[in-house]
Amino acid sequence: MAQDLSPLYRTLVGFDRISSLLDQAARLDGAPGYPPFNIEQTDENAFRIELAVAGFGEEDLTIEYKQNMLVVAGRKAPVEEGRRYLHRGIAERSFERRFGLADHVRVDKARLENGLLTIDLVRELPEALKPRKIEIGATKTKSRIVANDEAA
Repeated sequence: MAQDLSPLYRTLVGFDRISSLLDQAARLDGAPGYPPFNIEQTDENAFRIELAVAGFGEEDLTIEYKQNMLVVAGRKAPVEEGRRYLHRGIAERSFERRFGLADHVRVDKARLENGLLTIDLVRELPEALKPRKIEIGATKTKSRIVANDEAA
């Protein structure tokens, strides 16, 4: 079901990035379900993506970060000829999974263990963007009443 967001765009000036993110999210929502994945928040500023990549080795996987987009791809060599499967339930097909990342989120580390690819992400806000408390101080101003004859 497509949503008409044009009224929202009319009230946001200079927020072109928001509209492109919403459009991108709508396109990603229809992505195929392979490989299955989890997204977990492990701390206030830490996240983890886990992908089930059974049958893929480190040499078959690539992880790329570009312009707030994390792309995980798996390329599998063709199955050896001569093998005869009675049942083939393990999907070893190539894939590409895309994850949109917020500003200031970076990939911390990635590891492959027991068919599970784990990618740890960390949000690192620059000092200028971190919330800070502003002290309210009283200013001392001297007011001077000027008489009519002084002003002349």
